[in-house]
Amino acid sequence: MTHSIRPGEIMLDAQGNRIHIHGGSILTADGRYYWYGEDKSQSTPASGRWHSGVRAYRSADLLTWHDLGTIIPAEPDAPDSPLHPEAMMDRPHIIRHPTTGNFVCWMKVMHADGKQRSWVYQAERFEGPYRLVRPGFEPLGMSAGDFDLVVDPETGRGYYFFERVHSELICADLTEDLTDVTGTFSSHFPHPHPPFVREAPTYFRHDGRHYLITSGTSWYFPNRSEIAVADDYHGPWTVLGDPHRNDTTGTSFHSQISSVLTLRNGRHIALADRWLPDMPDDVIRRSWEATEAQFTGGTPDPEIDAFVQAGAPDTSSARHVWLEVRFEDGRPVIDWQDAWNPEVEDR
Repeated sequence: MTHSIRPGEIMLDAQGNRIHIHGGSILTADGRYYWYGEDKSQSTPASGRWHSGVRAYRSADLLTWHDLGTIIPAEPDAPDSPLHPEAMMDRPHIIRHPTTGNFVCWMKVMHADGKQRSWVYQAERFEGPYRLVRPGFEPLGMSAGDFDLVVDPETGRGYYFFERVHSELICADLTEDLTDVTGTFSSHFPHPHPPFVREAPTYFRHDGRHYLITSGTSWYFPNRSEIAVADDYHGPWTVLGDPHRNDTTGTSFHSQISSVLTLRNGRHIALADRWLPDMPDDVIRRSWEATEAQFTGGTPDPEIDAFVQAGAPDTSSARHVWLEVRFEDGRPVIDWQDAWNPEVEDR
């Protein structure tokens, strides 16, 4: 039995099997935690599989995880489906409708035409079966990349934070059924091109204020995170800087945050992926300049370019980095911890 979270180490389920889900989130329901994400168990360069569907686990304590299997299976016999194993489906997010109790799953898919579209599924039970309710579309006519979903606990209104690809971050209001956007939106953090464009938006709330953690845009290479605060979902947002205050590598402890879970005791856990566990930090640091050079006509980095041109890395080897988001003097910070227990107060 696992007695603590150990960031960066291989995570095993209750049966001793490696947990492969990534780009994930944790949903709480009926007193249990449900962790779900992209099944990367077979996503090696040789396999050609981008994903094996959406997999999920259940836990009572965030330490012992029981495998629920695939809740949204891959569709190997449907070449045009976003769930085909070779389709570039990323970052599924599931929210629960506060009135109907339905589970609504959004996912982004990178299509062959270069556009990134949103696909929406729905189920009456978390474990499924999920049915497609809104096929691939561009919300607000925009190519939508990494995203997060929020349901306000008081009003029941839904919000969709997404990266308008290579441009800015958008906050859009969701329709009452949480399956589409209404047309009301706001734009934030505009940048001319990667790696400065903010992606992987991750929302959480603390003491009534709204927080967003984002990363820069440098492919699978990790970079410095930014955290911003606002008094409303639509801002204005004030950037507070990188919360990883003791990370001298500038790589967010060699990871990218995909979601933040707020516990019953008020503590916050940042769930992150270490996509390139074997990549040296000195190579990763060069990736920022290499990405900037790609969009500004600068001098390319042959080693970085060769790695990117080779295609998706072996994401089946990716690891998890779970760390606490603490507040000190009103500011959020993420410090490294070799081992910690989320249910035990250690402050």
